[in-house]
Amino acid sequence: MVESRSGIWRRTGAMLAAAGLLALSGAAFATNQSQQRQEGRNANQNAKQEAHSNKVDCRAANQQSNSQCRQDKRDTKQGGRQEKRDVKY
Repeated sequence: MVESRSGIWRRTGAMLAAAGLLALSGAAFATNQSQQRQEGRNANQNAKQEAHSNKVDCRAANQQSNSQCRQDKRDTKQGGRQEKRDVKY
């Protein structure tokens, strides 16, 4: 009967240790994933700001038509979206 109690304690300890390791690995994964999401958001925001300032500069210089300025803005934002995808994966 004494052996069965110690066996229960060993199994309980092993299960607790396994659960602790699993929780730590999950927390590390979540932290890494959140950092990737943050980097992706930063890349996307930077692209939006760059696109906006480029369009303003384009219209101020009046070197191109407004539709061409819009297309440049779209291209810049699309580049930011692609950068975000590259960061996340």
